[in-house]
Amino acid sequence: MKKIGNKDPRINASVFSLKHYILIFCAMVFLCGTYIALYFIQVNLTIPIYIFLSMVTYIFVMSAGICLIFAIIKKKAMEPVQKLSIAAQQVAAGDFSIRLEPYRADGLKDELEVLFDDFNTMAAELESTEMLKTDFVSNVSHELKTPLSVIQNYATIIENENISENDRREYAKKISNAANKLTTLTSNILMLSRLDNQKILPTLLVFNLSESISSSILEFDNLLDGKNINVYINLDQSIMIKSDKQLLSIVWNNLLSNAIKFTPEGGDISVTLLRKGGMANIIISDNGCGMDEKNLKHIFDKFYQAESSRTVQGNGLGLALVKKVIEIIDGSITVNSKINEGSTFTIILPIM
Repeated sequence: MKKIGNKDPRINASVFSLKHYILIFCAMVFLCGTYIALYFIQVNLTIPIYIFLSMVTYIFVMSAGICLIFAIIKKKAMEPVQKLSIAAQQVAAGDFSIRLEPYRADGLKDELEVLFDDFNTMAAELESTEMLKTDFVSNVSHELKTPLSVIQNYATIIENENISENDRREYAKKISNAANKLTTLTSNILMLSRLDNQKILPTLLVFNLSESISSSILEFDNLLDGKNINVYINLDQSIMIKSDKQLLSIVWNNLLSNAIKFTPEGGDISVTLLRKGGMANIIISDNGCGMDEKNLKHIFDKFYQAESSRTVQGNGLGLALVKKVIEIIDGSITVNSKINEGSTFTIILPIM
């Protein structure tokens, strides 16, 4: 960090300039001189010239001393402001690790100490945001690289005239799957970006919540049958809400897709909708691999994938989308999970 004594070249004025000190000096001379003059007028004394000169000298010296004391106090008072200014310059230059130490030795907090705390909080948030941005770019690059490599490799192989027609169709299918993964990834990134920047505002419509959930479940019939998964459905069909049906379908599709992915062959999934405390409670449970406490803390982070999920196709954006949608429509979501016992997601939405 720069030394406090180094003057910023941008500063070409002062809070208290020479003009202000001259005004203070003149004011002190006038006040002291007036007081002494009034005193001698009251006592009606005539004073020798040397006493008069001594008193004038005393007045001038005392006034100059007061100005000097004021200048020292002003310099001391400005040190925290200079410290804050230097730290702000470092943050502006991209150093988000800077933190300001308390300048008071008594442990109390005045306005400047609170300002220091607020600055440290801001710097910490910026540092966290910068780390997220770096991780985001790194993860996007990684997620894009894999399917692009698949497409490039198999496209090169297909160009070979010596491969059989069956192999050619198989490789073309792999290219198609990689392209679909790229499409899904870019769509999710764009959707998440638009939600983060509030470019998508919820379109509020009144609809039956059970019908919305049922429609999403029906879309997964083939996957459920393919893994022979048992689905237990218990939906209160009387619950009407005023929300964005399309955004909520993103929530149901992602949660159901995850439940199917992590539920073993012949496993169980349950979907429950009930009215509780004037709110709609949607509970989606599975008896899959589950998660530990460490993974639970990060499952809504962008691109985060638990160790148990890395062998399953995905890009780590689904639950981030779910979380963002639930926040936008003024709902809440919680998750409980245990290793080898499964996971339960609970969404709470306001009812009309």
